[in-house]
This record gives sequence, C-alpha cells and structure tokens, in this order.
Amino acid sequence: MTLMHENQEANAGLHRHRLLEGMACAVAAKGYADTTIADIVSEAAVSRRTFYEHFATKADCLIALYEAASFNALKVLRGAIDPAHEWETQVGHAMTAYFSCLSQNPALMRTLFVEILGLGPAGLAVRRRVNQQIAALMLEVVNLERKGSKSKAPLSADMAMAVVGGINELVLQAIEQDRVSELPGLSESAVRLVRAVAG
Repeated sequence: MTLMHENQEANAGLHRHRLLEGMACAVAAKGYADTTIADIVSEAAVSRRTFYEHFATKADCLIALYEAASFNALKVLRGAIDPAHEWETQVGHAMTAYFSCLSQNPALMRTLFVEILGLGPAGLAVRRRVNQQIAALMLEVVNLERKGSKSKAPLSADMAMAVVGGINELVLQAIEQDRVSELPGLSESAVRLVRAVAG
C-alpha cells in the first residue's frame, strides 16, 4: 500500500467520522425528520459531495451512526466482563459500565433509541441486529458456568432477548423523562432482572 493510498484512506475515515458526528449533532438539535443533508454537512464541515462519497441517503448515515455507537457500547460491555468472576458479578460490572457509557451523551441516546425507529423496517432491522449481539453476549456469560451442569438449565436465546428488551424499555423511559444522566442508577434493576430470568 502506497503512502498516498494510506493518506486517502485516513482522510476518508476522518470524513466519515465527522459526518457521523454531524448527523448526531443535527438530529439532536432538530430531530431526524427535520434534519437535512445540508445540516449534516454543515455540522461536519465537509462538502455535500463528501457526504455522497460515504452515504447514499440520510437514512444510511443514521444507520451507520447507530451501528458505530452500538459497537462502542458492546465494546464497553465486553471490556467489563471478567471470566474469573461468577456470572452474577460479571453481569453487575457489565450493566454498571453500560449504563455509565449511555449516560454520557443524552442527545445521542435520544437519536439512537428513539429516532432510529422512524426509519421503519431498516431501523428495526439494525436495532434487532444489535439486540441479538447483546443477547448473545449475555448467553455467553451466563451459560459458560452452566456447561455440563445438571442442576442449572442454560439460559435460552428467547429469554436473553426478553431481558434485552426489558432493559431497552428502561432506557427509553429514562430518555422520555429526560433522566439520561441518571441511567447508572438503573444498573441494579437491570441486574435483578437478569438474575430473576437466569436464576
């Protein structure tokens, strides 16, 4: 790979990052429906042409923002997990880290949890993919200790998804009530939910 090609890739990555930040700022200020591509490129300080080099539509940009933010949240969840501890402790650490991460950007949370639903089937599909990844992580943590156990049945995929849905509703409620900064306080309720379902 030539140095010029590396620089082009670096610039493309920077522009994409700026566009995602521009989308987050614009939607936080105006809501998704009223946000225009002009708003996004203005916030990102890039050209309209640059926008179309990365995204075909405004919806594609919002989906990319959702995926990027969700990837970061999953990274936080994974980073809080330590297999040296029993699963209950791991879940407690993961929930505390996850809610603390979400609480740091209230405007972005509204975009990700509320505005994404305005995209219809495409928004629901990307939300479903992320929920499945979180549920899969929960299954991995809870069922690792139960492998081969005769006394404890493994947590099922359906029940893991039910827990993820319940936690999402807690987050949505906090967003609607403008209590995103208080999300870390929900970690205890979320942990009790996981224990009740998995226990």
